[in-house]
Amino acid sequence: MIVTKVDKKVKSDRDKVIKYHILTYCFFKDIKVSSSDLDLLLELSKNDGIEVNKLCEHLQEKSIYRTKQSARNAITKAEKKTLILKEGDLRKKKIWISKDINVETGKAILLDMKVLGI
Repeated sequence: MIVTKVDKKVKSDRDKVIKYHILTYCFFKDIKVSSSDLDLLLELSKNDGIEVNKLCEHLQEKSIYRTKQSARNAITKAEKKTLILKEGDLRKKKIWISKDINVETGKAILLDMKVLGI
C-alpha cells in the first residue's frame, strides 16, 4: 500500500490552536458545534474549574452570548454532548472542559497529530 504524506506546518495564535484542537476532537467524534459553542469551549478551556455563573457573565461580557441565560442554555447543550463536566451544589456549580478532549492551554502549544485515511 502506498501512503501519500501531506506535511503542513502552520504558526498561529494560541486561541486558534486551542479551537483547532477542540474542533478536531468534535469532528472525529461526529459532534456538531456552532461557532459560539466553539467560543464557549475555548473560554472554558482557558478558565477550567470556573463557577457556572462567572463563566456566563464572562461569555456575556465578551459578547459571545447576549444574555447569561443564553450562555446557560449553551452550557447545558454542551454538557449533553459530553463536552463539559459540571460538579458541585446547585448554587456554586463548577464547570470543566471534558478531559477526553485533552486540550492544552499553555503558553506555547505544538499539536502533532497524525491521521491515516484508508
